[in-house]
Amino acid sequence: MSEFAFELALCRQLEAERDGIVSRQLSTGVHGRRVMDVVCVAPGPEFVQRQAITPETVPPAAIESDVGAGAATYWKDAFDCHPDRAETAVERAVECGFFERERRNGRTYVRQTTRYPEWFSGLVGIENKPDLGRPGALETQLLTDVELGVLDRVVLATASHVTGAHLNRIPEAVGVWRFDPESGQREVLREPAPLSPDEHGVEILDRSSGRTEVRIATPGELRLARRRIAERAYGKGWRTYDLPDCERIDPDEAGLPVCPWKGGTVRPAVDCGPDCPGFEHDDSEHIALERIRAERSPWKPEPPGTKREQSGLDQFGGS
Repeated sequence: MSEFAFELALCRQLEAERDGIVSRQLSTGVHGRRVMDVVCVAPGPEFVQRQAITPETVPPAAIESDVGAGAATYWKDAFDCHPDRAETAVERAVECGFFERERRNGRTYVRQTTRYPEWFSGLVGIENKPDLGRPGALETQLLTDVELGVLDRVVLATASHVTGAHLNRIPEAVGVWRFDPESGQREVLREPAPLSPDEHGVEILDRSSGRTEVRIATPGELRLARRRIAERAYGKGWRTYDLPDCERIDPDEAGLPVCPWKGGTVRPAVDCGPDCPGFEHDDSEHIALERIRAERSPWKPEPPGTKREQSGLDQFGGS
């Protein structure tokens, strides 16, 4: 089984087991380029308030700006970033319902439609390595996760038989799961230890035989990164593929792109299309992956929104 198929099977299982948000392929670095295979976001006390805002990702720059839910602010005074990035964040925040704007004397002013909630309580990162015989940069990746501490816990998921030698090469704080993607059975071989995202972290940027480049991440930087990870997870989810227009594709109940002709889950962007010998074009409408996500998780595709009715706020203008 490919790593892609293993990853989707694990996401399907975790979504069925947990109450929170499951997402995949998320950046979990602060200064570096670390990408975590799967992230599980546990709901916090204000999760319902987050559900009500938008099904999409609220732009981090908008959340981190000086725009509040009280008096409207001139948009250029509210952002500490490049004006182009700020303008893009304003547009996206308005489109998703997190900002509302009004024109005053030819200027655009914005305010939050609601205070951004404290909606998540924990982040668990899962690195997938079905075959431990081909570890690649696994040890450095997991060491980076542990030393940085942007996540609350980190787990290694594998389909391989795990030996004592394997465990000795994995940082002690990392939990280990043995997962069977066919049956969905998950065996916990080692529980993950809690990390410390409220303390300074050490991020490994590059590691070679003679030199390791690191950078310190402050608690404030970790706090912002955690919020960005959670927010991206909410908007993205884990079904980040499109079902191919081939009549052989037979999605399972969770929406996995199963192809009986190829004997299992396929990666549509790579495995499907006219170049496939078994491809048979199908114009019929495929199952809606967003509907499946809504049915199987607490994500809401059509929330009520938080926009307020106030005079002048519908007079949108350019920035």
